[in-house]
Amino acid sequence: MSTIQYTVAELADRFGLTFKGDGARVIDGVGTLAGAGPSQLSFLSNSKYGAQLADCRAGVVVLRQENIDDCPTAALVAADPYVAYAKIAALFERLPAAPVGIHASAVVAASAQVSPTASIGPCCVVEEDAVIEDGAVLGPHCIVGTGCVVGAQSRLVARVTLVTRVTLGKRVLVHPGAVIGSDGFGLAFDRDHWIKLPQLGGVRIGDDCEIGANTTIDRGALDDTVLEEDVRLDNQIQIAHNVYVGAHTAMAGCAAVAGSAKIGRYCMIGGNAGVLGHLELADRVTITAKSLVTHSIREPGEYSSGVPLQDNRQWRRNAARFKHLDEYVRRLSALEKDSNNE
Repeated sequence: MSTIQYTVAELADRFGLTFKGDGARVIDGVGTLAGAGPSQLSFLSNSKYGAQLADCRAGVVVLRQENIDDCPTAALVAADPYVAYAKIAALFERLPAAPVGIHASAVVAASAQVSPTASIGPCCVVEEDAVIEDGAVLGPHCIVGTGCVVGAQSRLVARVTLVTRVTLGKRVLVHPGAVIGSDGFGLAFDRDHWIKLPQLGGVRIGDDCEIGANTTIDRGALDDTVLEEDVRLDNQIQIAHNVYVGAHTAMAGCAAVAGSAKIGRYCMIGGNAGVLGHLELADRVTITAKSLVTHSIREPGEYSSGVPLQDNRQWRRNAARFKHLDEYVRRLSALEKDSNNE
């Protein structure tokens, strides 16, 4: 049984919510609407799960005022139940405390600066002139390259590589396998062969960012690649050299941003979407999944590209017609012109 317990009334008071029902009910965990038990908290934010509310056995449900009459148990009323749930659920997450100090198997250069309150895990490598600030945690097999900085309270979960000239702000969370500060893809073609351009910039990541597993962020060719504060990147994302990502932007898995693109603040990039190089996206732009951005976007809003899923036979017919689209447009324009002249 969990040793973390709160009453419904305590949760309401802590997060500024109102409650209905038994305020003394003790909650020791969270669960889904369909699976939560009498000592657990659940939430309803998506109307398509509304049918599950009537049979819910949770001790308390976080929901909107409009759903309160349908709730068979105690309720916490929130303007945004999903946000309220996220804050409450964090109370029940307890990660093991990382041991302070440097593990015996770690290799730390003499010129590196490691805070006495930091944790350097097994088989880590901290190279020359690197800085590990107060309370930072390096999990197993992390590599912090020459001159890199890991900000206070940041956490590299495991097998994270900071290659060179990388600066992480405070409270940055980097998941396993991420590589930050690798070479950008800079090449010049000289008659019959490629010449590699030196990547002389770095990477700067602001406070409270999160970098997903196996995501890669290339260092800049001249200027730095930059993520402002509170940027959230999912797994397996590619951020190319000299990209600039504004604060509070989030990108879903397998998205890719090509070199020197500039993404505004509060943007949302869907899974497997792509942004071509040297383009700019305004603040508060949403790009839906699998879309390809081929031109700069100057106004906030939601943008999409691509063809929705279809029956294969129908898709083949439409694909064949697409080859003649320009011809069809010309013929239609000619017909309209003739009609207007009559």
